[in-house]
Amino acid sequence: MAKQSAGEQFEMSFFDHLEELRLRISLAILGIVIGCIISGAFVDELMNWVLLKPAASVNLELQNLRPFGQAFLYFKVIIMAGLIISMPYTLYQLWKFIAPGLYEKERRWAGKITFYTSFCFLAGVAFAYWIMIPVMLSFTASFGSTLIKNSIDVTEYFSFITTTLLSAGLIFELPMIAYILAKIGIISPEMLRKYRRHSIVVILVLAAALTPSTDPVSQLVFAAPLWVLYEISILVTVFARKKEESVTSIE
Repeated sequence: MAKQSAGEQFEMSFFDHLEELRLRISLAILGIVIGCIISGAFVDELMNWVLLKPAASVNLELQNLRPFGQAFLYFKVIIMAGLIISMPYTLYQLWKFIAPGLYEKERRWAGKITFYTSFCFLAGVAFAYWIMIPVMLSFTASFGSTLIKNSIDVTEYFSFITTTLLSAGLIFELPMIAYILAKIGIISPEMLRKYRRHSIVVILVLAAALTPSTDPVSQLVFAAPLWVLYEISILVTVFARKKEESVTSIE
């Protein structure tokens, strides 16, 4: 009977867990829908003042080469903006799902990680939009023969913008990844310092792979913050180790 009761309790806990997961996914989807509705209400402003502004600032001509190309472009902008707007709420739902399974100590630092993860991603997006993309587009608009007119397909332009923004946002998570790995003992400051020279080669390869354009200027613009983030990651691992040692000494 005891085993049966235990089995029934486990089964109930399992289905309760699935129900909680369903609830959090539903709320996250609802948040994305609301974000898309908000972005849809301001889609003209998003197009003219956000998406197309970098091209207009360097006098880069855009053109539509596909039937219903602009309609699909507007739809993509609404979806992308809705995902970005709802991202903090989506991460909050993820946090609400995993929080019951954590100890009080784990909840404290996991909650901070959720906040700083969102901050690092948005910082990467902001850096890409205001620094990386203008430099890349300026080089594209000014490079080459004056006899060749640079007219960019707006669909390719949108792919370039979104790829650059998402790549930069993910790359800026490097310090947070280093902090988590240092907390669980996988990496250390000594390890990162030891492989600093190797990391430069890896950074150049990543910059070449992740940069949408193939010109060396864009790749160097992408590689420079990667190297800075690597150095910041070393400092972050030092901080994580000192904090862990202080907690251990108190216990």
